[in-house]
Amino acid sequence: MARKKESKETLHAMSVAELEARLGEVRENYFRIQFRHASNPLKNPLQIRQTRREVARLKTLLHLKKSEGV
Repeated sequence: MARKKESKETLHAMSVAELEARLGEVRENYFRIQFRHASNPLKNPLQIRQTRREVARLKTLLHLKKSEGV
């Protein structure tokens, strides 16, 4: 279930639509991790932080790509 983090170059090469789709996947995964952690503590609670940061990274890239298109 855990996905390997994409490299910076891979993320920058993605289109806006691809980034939005990836952001949706990561947000859903983040929700599931939080839900599981609330009912039963995770073996690796740092997974929550890593996923939250991945969401922020994707949102930042989306913002940059959208502002370049203006």
